[in-house]
Amino acid sequence: VVMNAPRTAVPIKAVIFDMDGLLLDTEGIYTEVTQIIAERYGRTYDWSIKQHIIGRGAQDLADYVVKALDLPITPAEFLEIREPLMSERFPKALGMPGAEALVRHLKAHNIPIAVGTSSSRNSFGHKTTLHREWFGLFDTIVTADDPEVGAAKPAPDIFLTAARRLGVAPEDCLVFEDSPFGVTAAKAAHMTAIAVPDEAMADSKYQHADQIIRKLADFDLAAYGLPPMA
Repeated sequence: VVMNAPRTAVPIKAVIFDMDGLLLDTEGIYTEVTQIIAERYGRTYDWSIKQHIIGRGAQDLADYVVKALDLPITPAEFLEIREPLMSERFPKALGMPGAEALVRHLKAHNIPIAVGTSSSRNSFGHKTTLHREWFGLFDTIVTADDPEVGAAKPAPDIFLTAARRLGVAPEDCLVFEDSPFGVTAAKAAHMTAIAVPDEAMADSKYQHADQIIRKLADFDLAAYGLPPMA
């Protein structure tokens, strides 16, 4: 069942955005890099594995990939090999459709906004290379290696830290997420979770979301008490 109508009508006071696959189109880069590493060892990385790792923190992801592909390297070595391959590609990452427009709209209406990402601060810097200006509009950026964050998603820490810094109660926050793990984290934080899945992801993986939309432009701001787009 796709929830097209919002489940709750609590007026939202702040909005928190996931980054990878939601604000920035980085998922393809992750896929390409993991495929390169898999092929070095004669393995094939495909959707059957990828669908289980979207939205996981780096350590979790490395543990899963090394095991699933039966790679003859440790998870730490996987991350070490992956780093330069990603650093080279991330600075070219493009924005997702509708993302920048929505961020600018909320900012213009003085709605507190934050990024809550499983990326590290260093990786965040690479990925936002082409987008410094509109990422500068966010009131706070919370990364997985932030000193106030104890655990990565699906734990709620990243989102709770963002809410605390915005000065808004968690239940008054709305989160946009593209991964089931991210939705789990948002719900664990007692926030409203809007899923914007990768087109290949089944809606059934997002039954715990308050609503599923296919693109950010489809979001009905007024339904959540937010100023509508003109």
